[in-house]
Amino acid sequence: MFNIEKFGDRVVAINDDNKSFTYSDLKKIELEIKEIISKRTLVFSLCSNTIGSLAGYVSFLNNRIVPLLLTQELDRELFDELLEKYHPEYIWAPNNWDLKDYEIVYNNYDYKLYKTGMQSYPLYEELALLLTTSGSTGSPKLVRQSYKNIQSNTESIIQYLGITEKERPITTLPMNYTYGLSIINTHLYVGATILLSERKILEKAFWDFFKEKGATSFGGVPYTYEILNKLRFFRMELPTLKTMTQAGGKLSPELHKKFAEFAHDTKREFVVMYGQTEATARMAYLPSERSIEKYGSMGIAIPGGKFELVDIDKKVIEETEKVGELVYKGDNVTLGYAESGTDLIKGDERNGCLFTGDMARQDKDGFYYIVGRKKRFLKIFGNRVNLDEVERLIKSGYSNIDCACSGVDDQMKIYVTNINSTEELLEIKEFVSNKTNLNKSAFDVEIVDIIPKNEAGKTLYSKLGK
Repeated sequence: MFNIEKFGDRVVAINDDNKSFTYSDLKKIELEIKEIISKRTLVFSLCSNTIGSLAGYVSFLNNRIVPLLLTQELDRELFDELLEKYHPEYIWAPNNWDLKDYEIVYNNYDYKLYKTGMQSYPLYEELALLLTTSGSTGSPKLVRQSYKNIQSNTESIIQYLGITEKERPITTLPMNYTYGLSIINTHLYVGATILLSERKILEKAFWDFFKEKGATSFGGVPYTYEILNKLRFFRMELPTLKTMTQAGGKLSPELHKKFAEFAHDTKREFVVMYGQTEATARMAYLPSERSIEKYGSMGIAIPGGKFELVDIDKKVIEETEKVGELVYKGDNVTLGYAESGTDLIKGDERNGCLFTGDMARQDKDGFYYIVGRKKRFLKIFGNRVNLDEVERLIKSGYSNIDCACSGVDDQMKIYVTNINSTEELLEIKEFVSNKTNLNKSAFDVEIVDIIPKNEAGKTLYSKLGK
């Protein structure tokens, strides 16, 4: 997958402690892991923006070992649920994880490789990688990505962003998140140097590291850019910065325009993109030279991809400015989902065609604009959160209550019954925050007498709060 040996002693990554690592260092780890895991099998990889996490990921892909990438912040109950469903033969985890029930078979770069004693389920030959559909809730529903998916999307992104070995991206997003992972993939592929930072953009140390190491680019979700706007980012002295990218949800038109104008005035590039885990990473991008003119747009299909809009009967919409469901076709469309270990043997169920669940329109110049969603999920601070999954978490934790979730991006509304005090309400807010690893400010909990439902027992979401 990654031909890292050809980059030799070129620096692949620099971490927060100013330690440099070379592509040769990565290759050494890859060969050592190959000696221990000599067959194709499943491994759970608990991710962080560190060299240990990066080395494990590259080693697994290059050795055709299939990793499920999970956040190292994942709730332990959710982790155990995934273990029960998928039976990984190995776990790659940072040293601060307590996995004393399993045998340590390898230790390097503050990570340990554990052998679980479980028997891996059979794996489809072209299955390369597994990502959760919702990185924050650790949903047992996984997206199955193939080697072809990853390579085609990586090459496409490199092409439209013009990524070369001279780039120095700084990490602002988790490795287990499809957008953060695509940044890593594209820069590994060309032999660039990645600035691996665990720090947040609110920390002075992040910006000191950024300046000291000469970061050339960063990526962010809408929440990232909202924070940057409040941080007086436009006054910062960042002479090495060349490119800013945005995905993970729709940026407000006002902020889109503001950052596009800033990029234009400072001779930088601001590229808005659109993607889903189900399409490996990216499906669309808005060329930076059109960013001011077309602010609010998600752009055009990536090289090698194609969009269509379809109506309720799945008929292709030919007219401009008419809203329909966005359908994408390309080699980066993933194989399908897995909901248990027995699904890992499944082949390609999508055949290169993805119904995105997003409603969009196309203007006369061929640029697309997202206008709404069909599916029940929100983007919370860049994380796609399934509303049904959050309801499941609450109901499993509080058997005496009924609940329903709705809301808008970055603000989830949670309606609950059988709560009699403010303390209990705050407890539920804390519970959801801990389970999803998202800030409490994202959740608004309201007590109601009853959750409205139809005769079939399905929640009437349109009647919530009325």
